[in-house]
Amino acid sequence: MSELAELFDRPDAPQTPAYLYDLDELARSYAALRAALPTPAELFYSLKANPHPTVVAGLTASGCRAEVCSPGELHVALAAGCDPAEILYTGPGKRDVDLADAVRAGVGLFSVDSPYGLDQLDRVAGEHGAEVRALVRINDDTPAPGQGLTMTGVASQFGADVRWVLDRPDLFGPRGHVRPIGFHLYMGSNVDGEDALVAQFTQSVDTVRRLAAATGVQPELIDLGGGFGAPFARAGGRPDLPKLADRLTALLDDAFPGWPGRGPGVAFESGRYLVGTCGTLVTRVLDVKRSQGATVVVLESGIHHLGGMSGLRRLPPIVPDLVTVDAAAGPPVPGTIVTGPLCTPLDTWARSAALPPLVPGQLVAVPNVGAYGLYASLVAFLAHPMPVEVTVAGGRITGVTRLELTRHTVIGSDRG
Repeated sequence: MSELAELFDRPDAPQTPAYLYDLDELARSYAALRAALPTPAELFYSLKANPHPTVVAGLTASGCRAEVCSPGELHVALAAGCDPAEILYTGPGKRDVDLADAVRAGVGLFSVDSPYGLDQLDRVAGEHGAEVRALVRINDDTPAPGQGLTMTGVASQFGADVRWVLDRPDLFGPRGHVRPIGFHLYMGSNVDGEDALVAQFTQSVDTVRRLAAATGVQPELIDLGGGFGAPFARAGGRPDLPKLADRLTALLDDAFPGWPGRGPGVAFESGRYLVGTCGTLVTRVLDVKRSQGATVVVLESGIHHLGGMSGLRRLPPIVPDLVTVDAAAGPPVPGTIVTGPLCTPLDTWARSAALPPLVPGQLVAVPNVGAYGLYASLVAFLAHPMPVEVTVAGGRITGVTRLELTRHTVIGSDRG
């Protein structure tokens, strides 16, 4: 953590709390994932992991396509230089106004979850004189093992059940302004290891073959999703996937003879693996005290800066690793309670952490929070300032920005 100390312990240092994004590590993560995928294969970056403009621009320049699921993400992707015709617009429910904005911007590929979704997209595209392509998202029969968050094989807003498509393929066919070109499958996120990844992709490929045989439609493109795991708020590096490319190439060769010269194009998605290890949250200790026999450490950051969804108990609570930045670590103090500054007892990162003695004003850092860090937190809760976001390349700061929430009048209060 000496590099962080050099960046933040000087008069002109960025304010804290700060999310720091290491663009060199971002490039290494992209190279590692591309090497782990078969050639050729498309790679989409899922902006929901981290839509910071510099992060998106870096991945776009490297060759990633963008997967977006909101007007805000679309705006960031376009500003980052993404070709709108190459953007994939996803999401289980889409407003007409958002589809219209995407069509007008030139987005050419949509993931659609139901026959109504195809009808809606057809209507909006027709109103704008556009022709668009669609991937039919599929909810497979059974979930695949080894997932951190299951997104298929259960009753879900994501995708059309396999049996529905097999029984009524006519519902998922072409419309006047929409041409379905293949299928989109996403089994789950944060998949544990190479074997589990191969198992889920094998299941998805088998499902695509079943659908193609039943419907008589040979897909032009199949999006097999992702789920490539990476550590979150804990120390450690991204997983190595040394044999994945060869194993996936063999899978596709067997499933689609003649691939890649013949057969469908194949795409994968990633957010967590690409950006997770490039991010670090740097924050300061505000207070240290004893309460009911325990040491309590109060930080600048809490669930409004990291782990907001788990803070609401929507997900298992996170227990982030804290690393001292600006002082030598003493022997750990067991049973330390780590909290943020919010006026709620839910603002707790740990109830019994083993931390070195800390003092007010000291810098600490949470590693591996480049994905689902700031952008999956309760940033509007209690109106604390958002952290600054710092980009670094070659050990030098290349940019410092801060998001702010502002209120605008949409309809005047004096309207008649």
